[in-house]
Amino acid sequence: MGCGRGHSEGGSQSTRGCVCEVVRAILEIQNAAVQDECSRCTTNCFLEPLGGIVSPARSNADTRVFTLLNKDGSPFFATFTTANGAPSPCVSIYFRVEDIFDGCCATLRVLIPLDDNDDPVDLLNGEGTEISFREVCCVTQFAASDSCITVDLDCFCAVQCIDDVDLGICN
Repeated sequence: MGCGRGHSEGGSQSTRGCVCEVVRAILEIQNAAVQDECSRCTTNCFLEPLGGIVSPARSNADTRVFTLLNKDGSPFFATFTTANGAPSPCVSIYFRVEDIFDGCCATLRVLIPLDDNDDPVDLLNGEGTEISFREVCCVTQFAASDSCITVDLDCFCAVQCIDDVDLGICN
């Protein structure tokens, strides 16, 4: 099945894509947050329990960090603001699902990309027009922003799980 194509479900044609189902599964895994020290290390978005993507598995993870790709293959990004208003880069490609509603709409929290020193990483290229993949490679940690967006998950072609982390977010 290609991006944006319908698929058959029980003989009926559906246009729902797999991104919606993956993000729904991420939300269920985050909500369950069951401890299991025997998790395999992989980046499979369906891997349970939460914490299973990291090695060794973190038992206190509360967030599965993921990225989304637009139908043209480019990374989806959103802007964020910091709680204290401190100057920092304001674009991120990293998200945490907060809620799913109306079939395939979701509220996503924009996550702040950080480097090894806990400094925000500016993901934009020198012209500020595109995501710089060199800068994406510098991201090793994440922090929660106060910014949330609402998206239609059917508008995306791919989802990639990045890491399971503890952001101290209450469910």
